[in-house]
Amino acid sequence: MFSRRFLRIKVVKAIYAHINCPDDPIAAKERALLQGIDKAYDLYPLILSLIVEVKRYAEERQEIAMRKHLPTEADLNPNRKFVNNALVAQMEADEALDDMLTSRRLGWGSYPELIRHLYQKMTASEYYTDYMASERKSYAEDRRMVEEFFLQTVQDDAMLLDILEDSSIMWSDDIDYIMIMVMRTLGSCKASQEVFPLLPQYKSEEDAAFVRRLFGLAAAGYGDHLSILESYTRNWDVERIAVMDNVILTTALAELMGFESIPVKVTLDEYIEIAKYYSTLGSSNFINGILDKITTDFTANGRINKQGRGLVEF
Repeated sequence: MFSRRFLRIKVVKAIYAHINCPDDPIAAKERALLQGIDKAYDLYPLILSLIVEVKRYAEERQEIAMRKHLPTEADLNPNRKFVNNALVAQMEADEALDDMLTSRRLGWGSYPELIRHLYQKMTASEYYTDYMASERKSYAEDRRMVEEFFLQTVQDDAMLLDILEDSSIMWSDDIDYIMIMVMRTLGSCKASQEVFPLLPQYKSEEDAAFVRRLFGLAAAGYGDHLSILESYTRNWDVERIAVMDNVILTTALAELMGFESIPVKVTLDEYIEIAKYYSTLGSSNFINGILDKITTDFTANGRINKQGRGLVEF
């Protein structure tokens, strides 16, 4: 499932789009936000299916070699350890994963060159060579091999990233979070499982409601929150404050004032981290300083009032 940080980033980007197209209906912008999260989730089963496609390609190569006019001993008796990988077999047989790919019209059929490239990259790797040479046969070893495939062969692969960027402008930003989900999924796999442990899009309905409410509060209150920021940045050259800093700060304010069960420290830590990746050099320190002043004052005068046990963050 998507982390709260990922969901916050999606809201921040939606608010950025909102202030650049102020005349578009809020409802349409909320739909676009939710559709963007749905689109990001498409990437999860799609990336998972890469190992299955590479396995099928490897199996096809072995079958072609066996049908040669003059096959060698190696052609007739190939090492089938990878194509018989128990975890890959679970993924290939899982109806839920297949249904997700089919219903969302996802697949790699249009990119045979990518599957060939990943296969060649995998077979040239040390982890694959060691795996194929090992006489051990265990589910744990099969799982480690699949994990290494995603960590060493798939992650940050240039050809894959180019294809993702061409397919969806947002996927190149989403892939890092999807890889976290993929690795969590693989880590929870067991030999005895009857159903492949696919993660849901949201941890709970509470997370889905969090996205909608945060966007609504941040969009509707953007002007008021900006006025608050201006009163705390009078000693700053306004033109030097990055637009994204204002977006991050106003969204943080919406959360601080609108969600009484989310601890102040959680909100501050999250938006400071977001600033490190999505704004200018030094923005995180600036945002930290401004939010610290605001939360101190607003907590003292009751404008920020936290109650309850706090939400569990992932």
